[in-house]
Amino acid sequence: MSETTYTSDEMMTIAAARMVRNGAALFVGIGLPSAAANLALRTHAPDTILIYESGTIGAKPTVLPLSIGDGELSETADSVVSVPEMFAYWLQGGRIDLGFLGAAQIDRYANINTTVIGDYHKPKVRLPGAGGAPEIAASCKEVLITLRQNNRAFVDTLDFVTSAGFLTGGDSREQLRFPGKGPTAVITDLGILTPDPVTKELTLTSIHPGVEVEAVRKATGWPLKVADTLDVTAPPTAHELSVLRDLQERTARAHAGQA
Repeated sequence: MSETTYTSDEMMTIAAARMVRNGAALFVGIGLPSAAANLALRTHAPDTILIYESGTIGAKPTVLPLSIGDGELSETADSVVSVPEMFAYWLQGGRIDLGFLGAAQIDRYANINTTVIGDYHKPKVRLPGAGGAPEIAASCKEVLITLRQNNRAFVDTLDFVTSAGFLTGGDSREQLRFPGKGPTAVITDLGILTPDPVTKELTLTSIHPGVEVEAVRKATGWPLKVADTLDVTAPPTAHELSVLRDLQERTARAHAGQA
């Protein structure tokens, strides 16, 4: 693949990485969030502090971790603390600027499900579960969510609410007195959605190059709101693609035991 072409997943990862502010204390989820966070660290945000819920602070993995327990995280971290300290002092203490989460399902108010698909007691699929996501969603100063957009993921009603976004919209989050402001953007392989300032319903505010609005509507399980002025996401630069691909290639080799 040449530097002038890219996949929808690469566009999503790069768009998400661009939202990381340099120097932010960033609580990272595994998977797509970790790829975006590590890309940001290697491009425009070298002073970002990557934090994983296993207790690693300032992790600088050379490859993407397989899980929060990957030894690569503790080996490259500035500090490793206990999990109770990580949650009680750092996260719930309001010391984390940005949380980066993935999801299996999301609804129009950015509530997410990572627990089950189907009935809780007799699920079609049992997912990895909550982990630290509910606390990340509640306590980080801001939250970014990244996932691929389709009707199975963007649903009108979640099968299970694992982590709170804006609950039922409006001021319902504020009524529960969560310390964090909640999700500020949902980055997908089709575009970027942000919450309406008043209703908190997710609104399409940027579309990725080559994507049609109708395609985004069809990939959403509710009547999608679209901003009156719709931005077009800047395409990946050659540098962003090169860094991302190098990271993913090294990760593949390492996990195959060839690095």
